[in-house]
Amino acid sequence: MEFVRTTAVAGAFYPSEPEILSKDIQRYIEETPSVSLPVPKAIIVPHAGYEYSAGVAASAYKLLKSGRKSIKKVVILAPSHKIGFNGMALTKASAYETPLGNVEIDKEMNEQLLALPLVDYLEEAHKSEHSLEVQLPFLKEALDDFKLIPVITGNASPTDVETLLETVWGKKDTLIVISTDLSHYLPYNEACILDNKTKTAIENLDIDSIEQEQACGYVPLKGMLTIAKAKKMQVETLEVKNSGDTSGSKNRVVGYGAWAFLEK
Repeated sequence: MEFVRTTAVAGAFYPSEPEILSKDIQRYIEETPSVSLPVPKAIIVPHAGYEYSAGVAASAYKLLKSGRKSIKKVVILAPSHKIGFNGMALTKASAYETPLGNVEIDKEMNEQLLALPLVDYLEEAHKSEHSLEVQLPFLKEALDDFKLIPVITGNASPTDVETLLETVWGKKDTLIVISTDLSHYLPYNEACILDNKTKTAIENLDIDSIEQEQACGYVPLKGMLTIAKAKKMQVETLEVKNSGDTSGSKNRVVGYGAWAFLEK
């Protein structure tokens, strides 16, 4: 039987009321500075509660404006925070629910991905995971009609992730979204130093300089850097901040960053 993956963190990480949510996202996008870049092939965005990280995420989603009608598929790779497992997890759901409407899942692409090593259905990985869900309201605001390929990552190598990304890469109608926060619970100054190291590694496509402590989504992140290096992509840093900059104490902060990957 078909089912819809219901929201797990609406009303907690972001507003559950459609009108409030839509206005909040529009405000985040309007407030972020405009940059002169083409529509990216891939973006890295954070996944914390909107009051903490949505302003940073908006710097990437703002770049999708001119791709609003042309982007028809969105692949999201996001880390698992709730359960540990090997490989990369798909869902049998027909759609992901959001307060702004459901997002249909691309079942044909799911079937192709199942042929890859370490890819399988695992509903528990999707059921209460926030890292993928929080991206969907932004995508619903930024794009018209699109299908979703949602992937939760467990233990996998950069090469495994690269193989999956190569399978879903598609043409200009396909967007890749890598969901990750940066350093976790360090004092403000220490976090800035570590996040700057991560920023430099991403800009240089330096896979070997990124460790688990630098990004909770280091598995999809390193896979993205691997394929970006192979394809000789251009990387642009959009914004790097932490929760001490956006909301709350500077004693124990979480880092957030946004990047755009452009095909040459």
